[in-house]
Amino acid sequence: MTTPTARLFNQQRRDFFTSSASGLGMLGLASLLNEDGLLAGDSAHPLTHFAPTAKRCICLFMEGGPSQMDLFDPKPRLNELDGQPMPESLLNEIKFAFIQKESARLMGSPRKFQKYGECGMDLSDLLPHLSTCVDDIALVRSMHGEQFNHLPGQLMMLTGSPLQGWPSLGSWLTYGLGNESNNLPSYVVMTTLGRGLPGGANSWSSGFLPSQYSGTPFRNQGSPVLNLENPQGVSREFQRRSLQAINELNQLRYEEIRNPEVASRIEAYELAFRMQQTAPSLIDLSGESKATLEAYGLDRPDNEKGSTAGFMGSYARNCLLARRMIERGVRFVTLFLSTWDHHSNLDRGLERYTEISDQPVAALLKDLKQRGLLDETLVIWGGEFGRTPLGENRSNFKTVTGRDHHPYSFSMWLAGGGVKGGQVIGETDEIGWGVAEDPVHIHDLHATVLHQFGLDHKRLTYRFQGRDFRLTDVAGNVVPQLISDSV
Repeated sequence: MTTPTARLFNQQRRDFFTSSASGLGMLGLASLLNEDGLLAGDSAHPLTHFAPTAKRCICLFMEGGPSQMDLFDPKPRLNELDGQPMPESLLNEIKFAFIQKESARLMGSPRKFQKYGECGMDLSDLLPHLSTCVDDIALVRSMHGEQFNHLPGQLMMLTGSPLQGWPSLGSWLTYGLGNESNNLPSYVVMTTLGRGLPGGANSWSSGFLPSQYSGTPFRNQGSPVLNLENPQGVSREFQRRSLQAINELNQLRYEEIRNPEVASRIEAYELAFRMQQTAPSLIDLSGESKATLEAYGLDRPDNEKGSTAGFMGSYARNCLLARRMIERGVRFVTLFLSTWDHHSNLDRGLERYTEISDQPVAALLKDLKQRGLLDETLVIWGGEFGRTPLGENRSNFKTVTGRDHHPYSFSMWLAGGGVKGGQVIGETDEIGWGVAEDPVHIHDLHATVLHQFGLDHKRLTYRFQGRDFRLTDVAGNVVPQLISDSV
């Protein structure tokens, strides 16, 4: 027997699908035709502004601020001036997180640098594995920003704003391009953490974009997502029918109030149902060869105690999982490694964190290249800022063994996704204090990343509270040196 409520519901469903046919239906048709290569010309990329060179992105975020002059930017003159006071004219212009200006002293680096690859790129002795990949890397030594504390600095690098509540880079990309995978989220986040992330979930939030574009945190042990497995006694068929009923109720609510968050909830339920079949196999590495596992360093012994115990295997596993995710159509993957915030014990801290990350990061680049994935996968390595050429001199430190935060000049690198490798972009001055040539602001980096995905950063906007917002706010320029000549 059909109740009046059921008849009303069925009629509303028919009305919805009938009225949506010319809109959603045509978008779905265009998507299917595009997947089959049946659209030509500019319309071959219906969601982009021009032909993209990148389809996926892996962001390797080194939380805390890696020290550029100990890893990527050798400064012989700084070594010569070790222990000398900083010019007062510069100190008066700069804000520090912790340094006491009156007793600030320059601090050189004990690291040894050497040229590697056909391009002759200088890298530190702390990066023996990455040094074998330099001909695929574009090293930017002239990055700069304004935020010198971790929370606003991380938000600026990850969302384009130092304020909480803005969409992350991964959210903007998935908003602009959609999801390639039917069974996995378009945006996944994995963490290897010591102290954690000051920004927390704001670091991968969708902000004022619909919540379906937020990053989905994955665990690298056990179930990849909490509550993904059915409770005991609940069959998959029972769950499917329950989900159908919930979605029908949500659809009624959507028809009533037209809130996009209701549509996001429907999509989230359906994706979670599909993920129950695919996510467990994603993190099952039994099919990977022994050579692959060894290349990433999953079997490396880790005798470290304390907050970083177990990081060796955790980060290596996350790097391998990142490759497996982009193979399965995940659009954007962020791997967090915390923390590079070395206010003291800088040398030991850098030795530990490069020991954790250098091998698996290099293995990821080589693995992507060997599988033919690097050309369409953009890899980004960096933190929220760099470190000062001055030694840390807080009164509670008995010796000066670290560096303070420094957003005014620092290093990052990119590879793949149409980026021109084997080059160094930009220069800092002789002591690494400021940018001397070809400055690249964080907004410029974001504009360039969007460009590689076929998106014009000035045209990728979302209207919120009466204003059109974009990732780069009202700034940013594409960095032409980063783009491959063959593109």
